[in-house]
Amino acid sequence: MTPEHPGAALVLFSGGQDSTTCLAWALDRFPRVETLGFDYGQRHRVELECRATLREGLAAQNPAWAARLGEDHTLALDALGALSDTALTRETAIAMQADGLPNTFVPGRNLLFLTFAAALAYRRGLRHIVGGMCETDFSGYPDCRDDTIKALQVALNLGMDRRFVLHTPLMWIDKAETWRLARRLGGDPLVRLIVEDTHTCYRGERGAMHPWGHGCGTCPACELRAAGWEGFAEGKGATPATGEAAAPRLP
Repeated sequence: MTPEHPGAALVLFSGGQDSTTCLAWALDRFPRVETLGFDYGQRHRVELECRATLREGLAAQNPAWAARLGEDHTLALDALGALSDTALTRETAIAMQADGLPNTFVPGRNLLFLTFAAALAYRRGLRHIVGGMCETDFSGYPDCRDDTIKALQVALNLGMDRRFVLHTPLMWIDKAETWRLARRLGGDPLVRLIVEDTHTCYRGERGAMHPWGHGCGTCPACELRAAGWEGFAEGKGATPATGEAAAPRLP
């Protein structure tokens, strides 16, 4: 039986802005951190190709993070892509549906991600599972809601007879505050790494370079990321950690 490491964490790491921020958050808190990515036939599969560069970049920025960063895992979930007739798994226009949800919603995605993550954590002896789900900027996805995550934690703990803890450090903050969180964790070098090397664009475009990073600039993910960057760059609001304005010092 694999020995348990109650202080160790597994981060759902896609290669995007949110999951990279979550990985930095976990490296700042846990003595050992492993990462997990999913290949489900996503239209923006280029995000998976960013993961190795980001892991190397995080390790290079902080010796303590380098020492804590453990094994990386990738799981193929082809069945999810095959079942999902969505704008994230098909070459189709991004639009709103009659039920009020955007057609970028992949039904069951986060439920499956966290279930497979828990199965891997069980085998690896890991207790903490970290995901970038957010109920503030979440496009209405029901599997990003705090109630969903809490309910799933109960089900996973009952079904696997373990005491997993699901962490969602971005749950109650918006994209501007996500940028600020990255800056508090790793300063301007981490912000630059996220700008230059993460991928969030739903269309999978890496050509254009904007102040906030690569992307088509018009899909919902790009618009959300750009708006967050604008709020961050203007120094709007206050940080929950300090209550002080967090104006960026980027050149």
